[in-house]
Amino acid sequence: MPVSATKSLRVAVLADSDTRWKWGALTAQRVTPTGDGLRLDGYLLRGRATPTARQLTEVGVQPDSLREVTGAEFLRVMAEESYDVLVLALVGGGVQAMLHGLRNAWGGSGRRPVVVTGYVGVVYEKLADGLLLRHGADLVLANSRADAERFRAVYEGVGADATAVTEVALPFLGGQPYTGEHDPYTVVFAAQPSVPDSRKDRTYLLDRLIQHARRHPEREVLLKLRSRPGEHTTHIEELPYQKLVQGKDLPANLRLVYGHMGEVLDRTDLLVTVSSTAALEALHRRIPTVVLTDLGVREVLGNHHFTGSGCLASWDQLDAGHRPAPDATWVARQGVAPGGEGSYATAFDAARERIARLLDRPGGLPPLNPYYTPETAPGYLPGILARHHLGPDGAPLPGAPTAEKAPGPVRQIVRRAARGAYRHGVQRVAPVIRRMGEL
Repeated sequence: MPVSATKSLRVAVLADSDTRWKWGALTAQRVTPTGDGLRLDGYLLRGRATPTARQLTEVGVQPDSLREVTGAEFLRVMAEESYDVLVLALVGGGVQAMLHGLRNAWGGSGRRPVVVTGYVGVVYEKLADGLLLRHGADLVLANSRADAERFRAVYEGVGADATAVTEVALPFLGGQPYTGEHDPYTVVFAAQPSVPDSRKDRTYLLDRLIQHARRHPEREVLLKLRSRPGEHTTHIEELPYQKLVQGKDLPANLRLVYGHMGEVLDRTDLLVTVSSTAALEALHRRIPTVVLTDLGVREVLGNHHFTGSGCLASWDQLDAGHRPAPDATWVARQGVAPGGEGSYATAFDAARERIARLLDRPGGLPPLNPYYTPETAPGYLPGILARHHLGPDGAPLPGAPTAEKAPGPVRQIVRRAARGAYRHGVQRVAPVIRRMGEL
């Protein structure tokens, strides 16, 4: 049963990858209207991208408890435990499955938590699909004014309730604003696991980074990597830069680095990327930021999102000394320090106020009501639910995997072997099959 917003609240976060855990945990801290504080319980959905201990530590959020669960087990916990707020930090299909599973688990009881979901970063593909899969949560968070307008237009366009759309900002923006050049001047290339996806394009970007380091020996050039070998992230990485760099003669001023993006930005003078959310983090700090055009400005790359930003440029321009100047209007519409840090601090007020109202709603909350039902999407929804071992009514199917206790030594070895086989298939077998198909 929800408690008053003036007391300590119980908040649960369900995440399926390192990036979504970061988004979900930080979102929970920013949107929860706490008086005396909150208790944060983390649940990691078991799968190919379940984060490692190192990845969790890198996020920097210390929950009160953290456990790995299957979908069926999580639904059982939600039926037995009492939470005030639940953040679903999952891919769209996972959100939809959990919404139906939770609706079944909670029945008609109004004594349920406020359910919150949203996006980890820039939304540049599958807008309608992703949004409709998230419909049914009490709050669907939009990270900017521009996103909020797009989200409402999609919901209203299909006749779905759009009142859940709530404008906020990316919860991990912050850090010290850029005050001037460091010694040495530092250029950071923020790599992405899946963009671009071909060996040719990724090798091109790596070669241009190496070339830039050689042209500017007085600069420190960093290749910021998302994960260490053997780790998985939100997006599948078939061709990690750690592999592509093998055998190349790297200049002394070029290094590969891992770690928290915020700590890397502390020493950055120029952030370069294809379309990473790291660009928004850098722009928030007023760090000069470039979104590359070398491979074109294309939807498949995601850099089309930055048209009008003033940040688009090529490696040739950077080699020649180009310094980008972001467009203030574009930056403000993207929720990046619109009006300064004080404005960013209030960006979550609307979400906090809405959650507080829902917690104080007389009689509790109505059942979750997703747009997709067996009636509105009979050829789509059952497949989504089945992939998460749920039946058409949202109930766990017989034989659905559970994790009632911590896995024993043998089970841990089997799971590690299975994940290793998956990674081998993604990073080694799949590229070979793709190349054979191109012959």
